[in-house]
Amino acid sequence: HVQLVESGGGSVQAGGSLRLSCLPAKITGSYSYSRDCMGWFRQAPGKEREGVAFIDSNANTEYADSVKGRFTIPKDNTKATMYLQVNSLKSEDTAIYYCAAAGARYCTVSGASWDSFRIWGQGTQVTVS
Repeated sequence: HVQLVESGGGSVQAGGSLRLSCLPAKITGSYSYSRDCMGWFRQAPGKEREGVAFIDSNANTEYADSVKGRFTIPKDNTKATMYLQVNSLKSEDTAIYYCAAAGARYCTVSGASWDSFRIWGQGTQVTVS
């Protein structure tokens, strides 16, 4: 099992950039951060939560169409940290961003989907004006 903590949110002008971070605050049992799928989701006011990007144990990635070319999801297994680099921000990117993990022993992009994620952080607010 793992607990996730996000950081790095804030207010930024349109066209700007931010880097969000996700760290495992507590890992118990035989959980392997490096072998799991890790992802970012977001929820804008009045809208349902949506997938933004995720990365698997082989560093393969999946992005939502709305963020392709603007967002990247690097992961540093040596630091057990995942990031979301968000560039060219738009007002419609305003949302609470959540870090998530599939909680799988081994996970790949080809075998996972946006519905695979079941462990969530508390969220970090990103506001674009």
